[in-house]
Amino acid sequence: MSILIISGTNRANNKSIKIAELYAKKLLSKGIESEILSLTELPKDFIFSALYENSGKHPEFNPFREKISSFSKIIFIVAEYNGSIPGVLKAFIDGLKYPDSFKNKKFALVGLSSGVQGGALALSHLADILSYLNGNVLGNKMKIYKIDENFKNGEITNPNFDAHIDGQINDFIAF
Repeated sequence: MSILIISGTNRANNKSIKIAELYAKKLLSKGIESEILSLTELPKDFIFSALYENSGKHPEFNPFREKISSFSKIIFIVAEYNGSIPGVLKAFIDGLKYPDSFKNKKFALVGLSSGVQGGALALSHLADILSYLNGNVLGNKMKIYKIDENFKNGEITNPNFDAHIDGQINDFIAF
């Protein structure tokens, strides 16, 4: 089994990629291989040249489409932007093959925010999108609130969060 971890923002120096790296490390400690896909790697023009009538025609975006197709389990690491998911994540999803890219796949969701809800609204919106696309979302969602206080030097500093992450990973492996 191998799991794809998507760092769901293209913002420079984002914390989502650091959380994705933490998840990859924890998965590996359980004998599970993973790969990280960071939306910072997306072609800069994809929103204009890989969506709608151009779907499947962008040579730099198509490898992202193929990567999604090759995994049956995906973890989304999503920072909350203005009460929802980052716009680039929605555009990325819109650029994938519809409706097959997420059909019958399994998803775990991890939210993070500087506030006290840990990306709960973003995770709710993403779960709705994935369900609409016939994906199966693990009920155990991780919400990392006050990210600057609870995540330092690549490690979770809140022992309750660390235990919840381990539990979520175990649930996702069994899912």
